Amino acid sequence: MLRSLIYNIRQGFTQIFRNRGMSLASIFSITAMLLILGLFFVIMVNINMFTEAVKQDYDQIEVFLLDSTSQEETMNIMSQLKHCDGVTDVEYRSEDEALEIMKQRWGESGYLLDTLGENPLPSSILITVDSLDHAGQVAEYAGTFDGVEDIQYYQETVEKLTKITDFLQIAALIVMAFLVVVSVVVVSNTVKLTVFARAREIRIMKYIGATNWFIRGPFLAEGILIGMMASAIATGLIALIYGKIVELIGAQVLAIVSCPLISVSYLTENMVIIFLALGMSIGAWGSIVSMRRFLDT
Repeated sequence: MLRSLIYNIRQGFTQIFRNRGMSLASIFSITAMLLILGLFFVIMVNINMFTEAVKQDYDQIEVFLLDSTSQEETMNIMSQLKHCDGVTDVEYRSEDEALEIMKQRWGESGYLLDTLGENPLPSSILITVDSLDHAGQVAEYAGTFDGVEDIQYYQETVEKLTKITDFLQIAALIVMAFLVVVSVVVVSNTVKLTVFARAREIRIMKYIGATNWFIRGPFLAEGILIGMMASAIATGLIALIYGKIVELIGAQVLAIVSCPLISVSYLTENMVIIFLALGMSIGAWGSIVSMRRFLDT
């Protein structure tokens, strides 16, 4: 078994070297497909992470108060909001507390806020709801009070992000299906050249009793090796490009806008598994398709 495996792998490398031109075309084709797929994967994962981060604040409605709103008016607003259906907690946040939270979000750059002189942030009321169904009604009711300047509410943002995520998922599946078909055809044509070159040898092997899978082994190995090479190239390129993007954006900017990004290491680990599975499957299927004309299946 081990000897047969070694023989198939050695023959696969030999056939790739003999048909360098078509092999490179197959590798580039699969690499391009995986790069596009990886792009969709990175975008979708990061949008999902951002959506989940927003949803964590989705059960909270922040009601910003006017500077002219007195403490008595604030307490009256809070008292009435506590009696709304679905409201579990109502909390007051002063201007100083809001500035301190902003400094924490800015991380090491938080000291820059000390140069502002006067605190530009307004005081606010944080309303926690027990269900997303009540959030819209509570936000609408909170906007009816005179001392309210603005309301921060994430419902529309989450709905838009969900629609974008769904669209990207459908688009990724369509593009991936099309590129998989193209890649299988290219790999199939590459292996078919080797099959034509060894047609006489294949017939002789069949006459002396060689099984179909023994004959198919080297060609199957060739397709799988092509897929593995393409997967390695695509994974390396995606990790390099994504790492540069994260580096250019910078952790401080991400902290300021409170937008999380998937780590490069986590992305690379998952890409290796996904790309290897896809690349090897495409290569193997392309080889099987190319042999159907010559062997009984």
